[in-house]
Amino acid sequence: MEEKKGVERFSISVEPDLVSEFDSIVERLKLNRSKAIQQAMRLFLSEHYWSEIKGESAGAIVVVFDHSIRLAEDELTELQHSFREVINSVLHIHIDERNCLEIIAVRGKAGKVKELTEALEKSKGVKQIRYTIVAIE
Repeated sequence: MEEKKGVERFSISVEPDLVSEFDSIVERLKLNRSKAIQQAMRLFLSEHYWSEIKGESAGAIVVVFDHSIRLAEDELTELQHSFREVINSVLHIHIDERNCLEIIAVRGKAGKVKELTEALEKSKGVKQIRYTIVAIE
């Protein structure tokens, strides 16, 4: 397969409000739109490549959730107990009256960590989830 050189131009469709917000941050950071989109694409790829890891992995999962939603906190706690073999530690931070942030340190089989992240994404009250997972030998 021949290696491509240079750049490839393509177009995308984006909601005007999203473009405006994106451009505002790009300008504030003194970047150009192309460089910012390249960084965003690399981040997207790195966040999804980890799921292809076959062996051991380690990392952190950050979850923001609304604990005022009925049974949300109980469901998250129960879920964490069922993944004890990959969860090393959990740090719970109260953001405000309704919202909490948890940082979950993980280490274990990548497939099991992936199951955990997928289950967290489906949990009641979860507003945002971010993770950084790496392969370990």
